[in-house]
Amino acid sequence: MDPHPQLLESLRRAKHVVVLTGAGVSAESGLATFRDKQSGLWEKFDALELATPAAFAKDPPLVWGWYEWRRAAVLRAQPNGAHKAIADMANAVPRLTLVTQNVDDLHERAGSPSVLHLHGQLAHPYCEHCRRGYEFRSAEMSNLPQEGYRMEPPRCESCGGRVRPGVVWFGEPLPAAEWHAALGAAEAADVFFCVGTSSTVQPAASLTDIAIEAGALTVQINPNATEVDAKVAFAYRAPAGEMLPQIVRRAWSKG
Repeated sequence: MDPHPQLLESLRRAKHVVVLTGAGVSAESGLATFRDKQSGLWEKFDALELATPAAFAKDPPLVWGWYEWRRAAVLRAQPNGAHKAIADMANAVPRLTLVTQNVDDLHERAGSPSVLHLHGQLAHPYCEHCRRGYEFRSAEMSNLPQEGYRMEPPRCESCGGRVRPGVVWFGEPLPAAEWHAALGAAEAADVFFCVGTSSTVQPAASLTDIAIEAGALTVQINPNATEVDAKVAFAYRAPAGEMLPQIVRRAWSKG
């Protein structure tokens, strides 16, 4: 699927590009989404029921073990073509704001230096009482479960409180600074990409509508149909790891 000439020209002229990424981008690196069936020891659990404050309060070792299993999967995963293309695009335009709903660090590992994580990060847990950040020790970085099991959460070195996963659970507000930055970027974008997201999780899904109302040229890249298809200027039904590199090559190819 060839990118439209208008999109390529708009990218070349853009002063501010915004990219919103969702679970589909990480899925292309082999990371399961919340809609995927869990595997191994976690097959009988519903991810939507584990990702809540109530679940952690009820059974901390179960929830912590599940998130450590997810963190282990992230450490084994590698950035794909979409992650790398976004980093390349950032080097080609005057300004690029990258907003993600993903809790992994694949964007950073692909070379994107500044990422707005709307839903937190697996690599940055913190104390549920004093909110001091917790740094994983070397043993915790290497001895992670392949399949997952119950694990007692560590304790805060400052107050002794229980450390919780550094993600935004269902029912919790988004981090204010990241959300306000994302809103401002959507309102100021010349070109806005919605990539690998179902566009159903609010309030992140509203960013595309905000960009449309502000007059940005909007683009969706997703192998599946979403409600955004009829709203955006260009909708590409394709994997992000294939489509984004093609767009970047075509927009700034010297050949």
